[in-house]
Amino acid sequence: MDIRITPGKLSGTVHIPASKSAAHRAIICAALCQGHSAVRGITFSKDIHATIGAMQAFGVQCSVSEEAVTFSGLHPAQTAECDCCESGSTLRFLIPIAAALGIRTTFLGQGRLPQRPITPYLRELSKKGITFDYQNTMPFTISGQLTPGTFELEGDISSQFITGLLLALPLLKGDSEIVLTSPLQSKPYADMTLDMMARFGVTAAETEYGYRIPGGQSYQAQDVTVEGDFSQAAFFYAANALGSDIRLQNIPEKSAQGDRKVVEILRDMWYNKNSEYIIHAQDIPDLVPILTVAASFCGRPVRIVGAERLRIKESDRLETTAAMLSALGGQVTVHPDGLEIHPVDRLHGGTIDSAGDHRIAMSAAIAATRADGEVCIRGAECVEKSYPAFWDDYIALGGIANGIRME
Repeated sequence: MDIRITPGKLSGTVHIPASKSAAHRAIICAALCQGHSAVRGITFSKDIHATIGAMQAFGVQCSVSEEAVTFSGLHPAQTAECDCCESGSTLRFLIPIAAALGIRTTFLGQGRLPQRPITPYLRELSKKGITFDYQNTMPFTISGQLTPGTFELEGDISSQFITGLLLALPLLKGDSEIVLTSPLQSKPYADMTLDMMARFGVTAAETEYGYRIPGGQSYQAQDVTVEGDFSQAAFFYAANALGSDIRLQNIPEKSAQGDRKVVEILRDMWYNKNSEYIIHAQDIPDLVPILTVAASFCGRPVRIVGAERLRIKESDRLETTAAMLSALGGQVTVHPDGLEIHPVDRLHGGTIDSAGDHRIAMSAAIAATRADGEVCIRGAECVEKSYPAFWDDYIALGGIANGIRME
């Protein structure tokens, strides 16, 4: 589906969808409880449906409605098939869950997910009772029963590996330890995991070299509501920085989300314009596409560093972000670990290939608010991965976008 946007500022009130990252974690914790739990306020997207479906395949009894996902206990299956769609969180979180439960599981994936790296993860699990038939693609199958112990992992590949182990290891009978062999990037996501686990009565302790996880724990049934998502709010915060007038609802006052830093970055970017502004993206990789759009208008050069892992997202986000903005007249240089953005006075119209990446499509829509001509976004339906109502919200804020069907 292609969308043509007539440039114009946005105005009004938008209800920010629930945090996808928090929802994944809450669903998994609630699903692992014995007893009745509920997760409310979820924004249903393809990624979230993938996690719910996977937990059902594991033997979780649950009911899905617009108001909540309710869980009534886990009866582990002997075998399962998990379609992770394009969700890296679903895949990486649930591999050790399946292993801890002793469920022989076949994992399927779509898009670029089969090419995203998991070999070091599987090799470490294989030292603790797990076998696998992974051949650098999907589908693949794991089997066996995970045993406790010390797990050594690099911290600069994906914090999702760490989250998966943090969620799974408390289920084992013995104590375990995660030892990081390199600094942990995207650490706020691991902090979110610990925060959600604690809400369900499960603990893990951060150590000098990683985490210590007591075994023999049980997730305790809870009723939780998922907070608003700063990674989605970032698009509208950036629109405001570019001249729109949007009031954001459903934003938590306090949050473990690393992407809350978007507010500080957008404020600071406009100060001290005589020098280059540097954004360290190790902990906030999802913000890079929209921050690149905002950086084009802050009046000084901006350098984004520590973003090399963006090359293995839904697209090569360093290349696709640069291509998106360059097609509209922006000035962006790609570096091995990030982007360099030079200020421009205006953007012109043009055609953007979303590359099937939701964050590229939504960033292009915000860039269109400062363009002089029409902006066409190809493959605009990719927003369904994380924010299915984005185009509805965009139009409700006064955006003129043709090519979608309004109910």
